[in-house]
Amino acid sequence: MTATTRRFVHIDEDDRSLSLQEDQAPAPGADELLIEVAAAGINRADLLQWKGLYPPPPDASPIMGLEVSGTVVACGEAVTEFQPGDKVCALTHGGGYASHAIAPQGQTMAVPAAFDLHEAAALPEALLTVWHNVFQRAGLKAGENVLIHGGASGIGTLGVGICKAMGATVFSTAGSDEKCRRVEALGASRVFNYREEDFVEELDALGLKGKISVILDMVGGDYIERNFEVAAPEARIVNIAFLRGFNADVNFLPMLLKRLTLTGSTLRAQSEAQKAQMMREIRAELFEHLNNGSIKVVIDREFPLAQAQKALEYMESGVHMGKILLRP
Repeated sequence: MTATTRRFVHIDEDDRSLSLQEDQAPAPGADELLIEVAAAGINRADLLQWKGLYPPPPDASPIMGLEVSGTVVACGEAVTEFQPGDKVCALTHGGGYASHAIAPQGQTMAVPAAFDLHEAAALPEALLTVWHNVFQRAGLKAGENVLIHGGASGIGTLGVGICKAMGATVFSTAGSDEKCRRVEALGASRVFNYREEDFVEELDALGLKGKISVILDMVGGDYIERNFEVAAPEARIVNIAFLRGFNADVNFLPMLLKRLTLTGSTLRAQSEAQKAQMMREIRAELFEHLNNGSIKVVIDREFPLAQAQKALEYMESGVHMGKILLRP
């Protein structure tokens, strides 16, 4: 492979400032692809890494960025599914905030027909997060009711569409009336403005208190006990973040009486083999829905790579809806 210059976002360890630097792009390993990045998705894990609160695993790239879209420029000798020139999106093991990024073959998929190359950068992290937690862990089935907290987030917006496409009835929460209406347009039957409405009371008014089979929660804190209130018998509740805090005073009696399952996960800590299995299932179960446009992404804003710090500060403000992208 001819040496390729890579531009990437560097974190200064002293003051946490970000700057663009250059080096030589890494060569792909046997089962890896080198991708010329068209866009990179921004995730909360990146924000925590920038703040020094989420150090990358020892075997990961120190460069931020967990998902990219772009064009394959080189393949390792064991790669069989892709070739140079293919348009792909992929989950990376870090390194996405760059002009070129490495991704394992098993965590890569072709860009669906309904998506342009930049939009596809919003897919990998949210796809795998929703699939693993809602379907692999919680076992959501067609005909069940699902409640997705944080419906205006990147994970939430995509999750609503995925659950709707798979035959579930979707309810959600969001932080403004405008966001609520936009999430409903993605397929949610009803979205509750958590700044003005109590989702427990609202579900009760709809006759749905005690009838929610699956809950995807990124809020935590006092939502833990309130989720128990709306959960159906045998419901499955999955926490993927705790924005309201890891500590809460919770009455766990409803968990016993309703035989609830309370679980949680993070995506980054899972093995490459586990992520590859998620991607195989996604390609088998969801790709048709992605290809025909029945599952959509919401792109809030795009920033140039040189403005990565501004993009992260924008995410931290919480005013966005959907995904924020970086473009080299």
